[in-house]
Amino acid sequence: MSNNTMQHADNTPAEFIECLEADWRKEKLQQIRALILAQDPDITESISYNMLAFQLHSAPLFHLNAQKNYVSLYCDDISKIDPDGQMLAGLNVGKGCIRFTKTKNIAETNIADYIKQSVLLLK
Repeated sequence: MSNNTMQHADNTPAEFIECLEADWRKEKLQQIRALILAQDPDITESISYNMLAFQLHSAPLFHLNAQKNYVSLYCDDISKIDPDGQMLAGLNVGKGCIRFTKTKNIAETNIADYIKQSVLLLK
């Protein structure tokens, strides 16, 4: 057997999700994924850079991935949507990444509003 059989290449979003461990990261990733896909029927999902990738009218929108200690939502420049940081207050935010830890309840954040505004910007 070659070493390639030990590695998995996730070719579809369904395969990507299936390969995730069944823990809090998978749950949070699926919650965020649902928020993204609910925003517009034209949002497409694929795999890019070994992560879930979301596009709207062929324009990049988000990447989503489960890391060891958090789930990451990779965005463009966050300050375009949330210039004063109020929308994402209480979240672990980098210049282009929003991190969700095990203890963060997604329903208690404004991430749905952030996602909605990001989609509206591309329409």
